Amino acid sequence: MMNICLIEDEENIVDLIRLNLELEGFKVRSFQNGMKAKEMINEVIQHDLIILDVMLPEYSGFDLCKDIRALSDTPILFLSAKGIATDRIHGLKLGANDYLAKPFDLEELILRIRNLVSTKTDQKIKNIQIGEVKVNFSSYEAHNNGEIIHVFSKREIELLELFNENEGKVVSRDLILDKLWGKDHFPTSRTIDNYILTFRKIFESNPKNPIFFHSVRGVGYRFTN
Repeated sequence: MMNICLIEDEENIVDLIRLNLELEGFKVRSFQNGMKAKEMINEVIQHDLIILDVMLPEYSGFDLCKDIRALSDTPILFLSAKGIATDRIHGLKLGANDYLAKPFDLEELILRIRNLVSTKTDQKIKNIQIGEVKVNFSSYEAHNNGEIIHVFSKREIELLELFNENEGKVVSRDLILDKLWGKDHFPTSRTIDNYILTFRKIFESNPKNPIFFHSVRGVGYRFTN
């Protein structure tokens, strides 16, 4: 399931976009205040796409775009009532991937979103190496010296991809649960701990002294490779 972050202050537009995107199979999280989104930027950039209004309370969409681009290449689609060329050019120069003027056609919005997330999906890497172990994200296999030592579940692969995309960053348990399981399911944080124990057995030469999968007390985990 693709995760979309919608940063828009007009409640009727938020409700309209959320409803239609959820009908299309997307998961949507929204912010209606630019400063709040800035404060939560490490979670904002975890999404597959960010839909960003230009004119936001307290902190503008243009400023937020600059902050996001300093941390991530997550696709950004600007929405704005200001459809003049200078604003579109300014938004694109700041690093946005697309720009759609209000009022917009819902079908066009969904097509633009699908184009942006499909491009991101196509760019995902297919293989990584962690220590002596090679991971094939397409076949779900872990190889060591040419031998298959583990076949991952879909959720294990999704978790590895999440860690790889955020290498060196602390990823909270809450974020992992929300991104991989969603708000409609209720696994405990211990569920994540068990996955990490499995990863350590596969990748770490000494699971009790990990060099790849680190615990960050009270927060979550950090992956370094």
